[in-house]
Amino acid sequence: MNTSKKKYLIIGAILLLAVLAFFFWPKNQVAPLKLTTEKVKKGNLTTSVTATGTVEPITLVEIGTQVSGVISKIYVDFNSEVKAGQVIAELDKRMLSSELETAQATLQSRKVELAQQLRTYNRNKELWEKQAISKADWEDVQTAYETAKLAVTSSQAAVFKAQTNLGYATIYSTIDGVVVSRAVEEGQTVAASFSTPTLFTIANDLTKMRVIANVDEADIGQVIEGQRVMFTVDAYPNDEFQGKVVQVRLEATTTSNVVTYEVVIDAPNPDLKLKPGLTANVNIYTLEENDVLIMPAKAMMFSPDPEVMKQLGDITVEQNESLSPAKKSVWVKAGNTINQRNISIGTSDGINIQILDGLEEGAEVVTGVSQHTPAMPENGAGGESSPFMPKRPGQKK
Repeated sequence: MNTSKKKYLIIGAILLLAVLAFFFWPKNQVAPLKLTTEKVKKGNLTTSVTATGTVEPITLVEIGTQVSGVISKIYVDFNSEVKAGQVIAELDKRMLSSELETAQATLQSRKVELAQQLRTYNRNKELWEKQAISKADWEDVQTAYETAKLAVTSSQAAVFKAQTNLGYATIYSTIDGVVVSRAVEEGQTVAASFSTPTLFTIANDLTKMRVIANVDEADIGQVIEGQRVMFTVDAYPNDEFQGKVVQVRLEATTTSNVVTYEVVIDAPNPDLKLKPGLTANVNIYTLEENDVLIMPAKAMMFSPDPEVMKQLGDITVEQNESLSPAKKSVWVKAGNTINQRNISIGTSDGINIQILDGLEEGAEVVTGVSQHTPAMPENGAGGESSPFMPKRPGQKK
């Protein structure tokens, strides 16, 4: 037998087997319908809002200088612990000391001038009282004396300014804390002509941190002060840190047409694991109800269809004449009977609903109707499916 004929015989055999399988393979029977129910039970309801934020110290102070000059000494480095009033750096004081000496010399000179003008004033006052000088001469003497007094006052202010600037050449820490950042080196020139340059950044207490989280405008309405927060950072992926919402800021930030609001989260850091600048993945728990009576939310959507209920056979639908249409209701199964009950509900997490009144623990609420699929020839396993789902090929409608 040549190869071509052998090929056609194999194809013919396969087609014959396919036809026989189609006509003689057992057909699936229509799956019986059954009510699906779930019991009312005690449980927890939790919802949360997710966001990202940045870890930072609660108190962060930037230390700068109000005078220009060259950094001559630096006494602290990154991570150094400092106390309030501690000297952390010094500027070169030679120019500032020279300015102070000049201002003091000018003050002394003007004091001498004032003393001279005072003597002239007293002498000419006696002459004026005796009408021995003209009024114009007397007014000139008064003017010179008053000008000399103002010159002394001006020189005193210049001395005070020079003394203050000399004091600014010594940089002190204003708080107790840890040096987070040092922006200068010894020998570097700092210019304070237009703004105060930042030399050091000091965090007050790294055991007390906070997270500034950016919450989307769609979620911000659920966030209030006092809510519990859990967050993680990439530095410690297996650790969860706890916090609490302490402030919801009103100022909105728009980035790429996305509006967010800043939420301040208190984050205790006793182990000093959290470091300034870490990115936090935040869960803000907007709903927490523990050990309350709950039922599936889908039970609220069930309504018995007369045609479907006929197929259930032994299930009786019992009408409740005292039912109030203004209240929420569910269907409850007792034996082979289902009846509708009014209930009062509380909060929901989208899956379960809190029951406030109308149902007791253990009551069976009807959640829907499903098909109970008998054991299949392929794997011998059964299951349930909705009567409204599309059928497998070969199943009867």
